[in-house]
Amino acid sequence: MRASDFKKEVECRIIPFWLGCYDDEFGSVFGQVDFNHKNIEDAEKGCILNSRVLWFFSNCLIEGVGDVDVIRDKADKTYKFLMDHCLDDINGGIFWSVSRDGTVLDRTKHTYNIAFAIYALSSYFRATGNKKALVTATDLYNLIESKCRDEDGYLEAFTDDFKPLINDKLSENGVIADRTMNTLLHVLEGFAGLYEASHDERVRKSIIEILSIFDEHVYNREKKRQEVFFDKDYSSILDLHSYGHDIETSWLMGWALDLIDDDESTDKIEPILKELALNVLKIAREHNGGVVNECENGIVDETYVWWVQSESVIGFYNAYERWNVEGAKSASEDVFDFINKYVVDKRDGGEWYWDLDKNLEPTSRKDIVEPWKCPYHNGRMCFEMIRRLDDDK
Repeated sequence: MRASDFKKEVECRIIPFWLGCYDDEFGSVFGQVDFNHKNIEDAEKGCILNSRVLWFFSNCLIEGVGDVDVIRDKADKTYKFLMDHCLDDINGGIFWSVSRDGTVLDRTKHTYNIAFAIYALSSYFRATGNKKALVTATDLYNLIESKCRDEDGYLEAFTDDFKPLINDKLSENGVIADRTMNTLLHVLEGFAGLYEASHDERVRKSIIEILSIFDEHVYNREKKRQEVFFDKDYSSILDLHSYGHDIETSWLMGWALDLIDDDESTDKIEPILKELALNVLKIAREHNGGVVNECENGIVDETYVWWVQSESVIGFYNAYERWNVEGAKSASEDVFDFINKYVVDKRDGGEWYWDLDKNLEPTSRKDIVEPWKCPYHNGRMCFEMIRRLDDDK
């Protein structure tokens, strides 16, 4: 497993695929590409997908992968689509989805969605120096802090003008949650990206507060895992262990800790992150070399999801680098081998399948692109591993 392996993956497979489904007429990528690689031109465009694509192209520029001129053109067009169509100039925030030409379809405002726009705009600023992008990211941060939270933390779903809504967009598995671990994690991620770009002390303080919420309410010390779905008082409402989110948290939260350089937060959070990585390493890799999805009420879902594999490559390697966890480096290598053998779509022009069943077949035939299927997880895996690996070793 070498840096050149990950550079090849992003330059020869991931970038060409996403350039191939780019909608040059209206901007951004097509909102849906089916299992057979057909662009569905009239599909809605999810604003989360748009932010994640902007984040991806921006980080291609930051990391110096791909054709700079081509990538810059697509980053600029995706940024313009976000600013012209996804951003609400009247009430603030980001819409949930728009049509191909940018007409608003779903006006729901969601904290998760706004956080991803912050993450993307912060990266676009770092890649291009566009100051308006940073100003917009900061405005969205201010909006989350003023309209999307209460005294105990972050709320999630709102109407167009920020009245509370039922949180059905981020609730799954038959429950409706007032608060979710997933949204908290990605608010942290967006704020960390903004802090990396701006060094705004207010943002740093918000990150420290999020880390405290994680410590006090989200992490289950007895089970050495994060709880996933909560009522408004942070009572867990489902016995669910998300292996992918735990291994993602173990490295992503460590990145935030390193950025803010706060000794008290590090002393409190660092041991938890190590426990999360050790626990996933122990219980989620029982066969085939990949990482299975989750465990609900004691029943393991043996699906192999594309983003879980991506985060596991980074998370296990991080556990090796950060804490010298025994077996973590080889686990990272095993998951990368698993990706190359089974998850990569080897059909002409393919990218990665959404998921595999326990027989390692993509029988779900899920779309290759849709509002949640994006180049953010596998692209980030490549960027992180290129930075972390040294081909001279």
